Amino acid sequence: MTRKFLCVIVVIYNRIEIKMPKRPKTSLGLKKLATTKLKLIFGGAIFLTLALIAVIGASQIQMIREFFSEASGNPANLIIDTQAVLGQLPRPWRYLAQGGEDHAWRLAPLSTQVKALNPQYVRLDHIYDFYDIVGGTPGNLTFDFAKFDLVLKDINGVGAKPYISLSYMPPAIADGDIISKPKRWSDWQLVTQKTIEHVSGALGIEDVYYEVWNEPDLFGGWKYGGAKNYLDLYTYAAYGADAAAKTRGVRDFKFGGPAITALYKNWFDALAKHVIANNLRYDFFSWHRYTTDLNQYAKDMSEVKAWILAYPQLEPRLEFHITEWGHDSNNNSGYDNRFSAAHTVAGAISMVGIVDKAFGFEIQDGKDPAGQAYWGRWGLFTHADAGAKAKPRYYGLRLLDRLSDQRLQLTGEGSWIKALAAKNTTTNTTEVVIANYDPKGGHNENVPLTFENIVPGSYIVKKEFLSGLRNQQKVATTSSVLQVQIPITSNDVVWVELIQNLEL
Repeated sequence: MTRKFLCVIVVIYNRIEIKMPKRPKTSLGLKKLATTKLKLIFGGAIFLTLALIAVIGASQIQMIREFFSEASGNPANLIIDTQAVLGQLPRPWRYLAQGGEDHAWRLAPLSTQVKALNPQYVRLDHIYDFYDIVGGTPGNLTFDFAKFDLVLKDINGVGAKPYISLSYMPPAIADGDIISKPKRWSDWQLVTQKTIEHVSGALGIEDVYYEVWNEPDLFGGWKYGGAKNYLDLYTYAAYGADAAAKTRGVRDFKFGGPAITALYKNWFDALAKHVIANNLRYDFFSWHRYTTDLNQYAKDMSEVKAWILAYPQLEPRLEFHITEWGHDSNNNSGYDNRFSAAHTVAGAISMVGIVDKAFGFEIQDGKDPAGQAYWGRWGLFTHADAGAKAKPRYYGLRLLDRLSDQRLQLTGEGSWIKALAAKNTTTNTTEVVIANYDPKGGHNENVPLTFENIVPGSYIVKKEFLSGLRNQQKVATTSSVLQVQIPITSNDVVWVELIQNLEL
């Protein structure tokens, strides 16, 4: 006990920042040096005193522990008002993205599982270098959407609409590789026009989103100025969008970008000023966010909504989308276990009422060159050759999306615990999803969960954990308040349902 307490003292002492000054050249410097020496002596005295206390007062260990525990985070105390309906439950997690993993990729083999997530939109990139849409030569192009139509049909089959990243440069018009500029800007304009005319016109799909490029600051090294200017890429795509919009039979669609790797004000300002100056179509601004900090999503939205105030021409109608998100933009083993599930559920809960559209990246893994089934890839499912097995993140989303439509007031989230509650008006039950997200992976918590404004009587509390554990308990109350304890391990997710027991 005494040894542990001494270790705590050493940590405290080491946190005292004392900087030794360089040899002074003035009398004032000598005074500072003398003061520093006194601080060192005083600090040493404190250390010795604390050490003495450790020898004679090891009983203070618990107090120190509690101090550091409180300093590092706050436990949750969840309270749900079962009668306080806040309105329709927003579901920012119902948006999925698929990257360029496989030229032959199809959603159809996963349709049953993906449909169960009730996606609203599915985002695709790599459409021009994966689906052989553009042929011919510069100035004499041909178009074949047959392969692309198969994936669009798959998206429709799961009840979603396409969100299309206009990327990358079609080899037929590229002045180099697929992340280069086109040889002729007019060809890029025509490619955009024909894409929109086909998807929103010939196929008749309404409210499709068209996003100019994917991570231009990374893929291609595009800037918002200079020789390789993203603003040129956007401008000619916008010309194509305008031409398509005037074509008979083309349904309403949205157009924007730039899908940058993170939220950058310089990119936001450059694009906003450019579209205003050139009267270009601009329906949404998009970016990606990979982070373990759940507060970053709300911070992003707060910042971008402040920036838009400088552009009143855009402010009333411009949408903001996070078109890729996760905990790491690189391969990470967390994507294969409960860590990513807890991050996704907790992150989605933190976005409710703040972010409208956030596209979880991605649906399915690419194939590991080394042949491993699990290799830290971003997918909800392993590659087809590895059995297309659902990962924990998929099941986390399933639990989250089971919530009914009427959102209930919930308070008392903690540093690790995030939760969302809903009322099922059909069964008259209260539903809760709780995520214990800990980036360090060591925090377990016994969460008090209180239901207020209930009818006194007997109830059944059902619990279903991401880890596979299921149980239920019978509880009773003579008042309008009922409290239960929900033990939840680090990076687990639990579904809780309060059901009135009418069998008595």
